[in-house]
Amino acid sequence: MADNGPPTDPTPEQEAAARAKEEAEQAALPYKWTQTIGDLDVSVSVPGNLKARDLVVEIKRQKLKAGVKGQEPILDGDLPHPIHTSESTWTLTTSPDGTKLIEIHLDKANKMEWWAHVVAGAPRIDVTRIQPENSKLSDLDGATRGMVEKMMYDQRQKELGLPTSDDQKKADILKKFQEQHPEMDFSNAKIN
Repeated sequence: MADNGPPTDPTPEQEAAARAKEEAEQAALPYKWTQTIGDLDVSVSVPGNLKARDLVVEIKRQKLKAGVKGQEPILDGDLPHPIHTSESTWTLTTSPDGTKLIEIHLDKANKMEWWAHVVAGAPRIDVTRIQPENSKLSDLDGATRGMVEKMMYDQRQKELGLPTSDDQKKADILKKFQEQHPEMDFSNAKIN
């Protein structure tokens, strides 16, 4: 097999063509979907005269099915990744145009992963092009927030040439030890 060298980046024209193909594939799906890093929402349009009892919606850990009873499902397949079924829901809402929407909310089990498609076999999106929204410290849980704040503090201290929180902790321990042992001479001690 011949080596053609390192792969080259696509030209702007190739990138635009790939983007247009992806958009056309997604527009052709019988549903619309969006995602955040932690969850995924799917909207399926159905006739406006239907009620919830006329529908079949099954949300399982690794499978999703949605459609009208007695008809071929509009959406049916294996999910690419597991979900939390207890935190996933669906509702039937009325659209301004008189149709109804089955709105399905899936809570991702792995909240650090983008999905390339909703169900296996569906056209994929290029997850490398996803631009996540900026998160705020207040969005994080307590332990994660504390760790991020410590990292930010340490980074600022380093930029200012000041000791980090770990350096300060070591210095405080050494000072306390010196106070407890005044008989010891630390004048020539080098502490790293």
